Amino acid sequence: MRGPKKRRLYLVLAVGLCLSAAVGLSLAAFSSTLTFFFSPREVMAKHPAPGMSFRLGGIVQVGTVKTVIDAGTPVTSFRVTDGQASIPVVYSGLLPDLFREGQGIVAIGAMNGGGQFAADEVLAKHGSSYMPKDVEESLKNAGKWNPAYGPAPAASEWNTMQVKGSGS
Repeated sequence: MRGPKKRRLYLVLAVGLCLSAAVGLSLAAFSSTLTFFFSPREVMAKHPAPGMSFRLGGIVQVGTVKTVIDAGTPVTSFRVTDGQASIPVVYSGLLPDLFREGQGIVAIGAMNGGGQFAADEVLAKHGSSYMPKDVEESLKNAGKWNPAYGPAPAASEWNTMQVKGSGS
């Protein structure tokens, strides 16, 4: 009688071990591809480590876009703001056609040692009413926009405005 029970126990243990290994490998693969989203205010507060990949979302600050050609490749520097803080960004390559000052963007990259966000990819909004969800949440949390009162304000107005209906 001990033989079949022991074999069943070994089988259950082997299946449990294999299942645990599969779950562990899945979680490890997921965490290596996970990219966090930060607004400029959160970047200033959390100081992500240089080289740590994350998404930076906000509005391209008016008057900050500068492009130079380096070895035949355009290198663009600009600042991304959420109305409370701004982060310098540098991107090497062609920007999306819809990229412009005052436009909502999400940049994917990492902070470099010089305090700049080195973007590997820049995504610009695509339409007059579209704003990335993370950027929208960041603006609402910063008290710069209440969607109940219309579209998001222009970035140039953020420093002087109050949120309608906030009682301030």
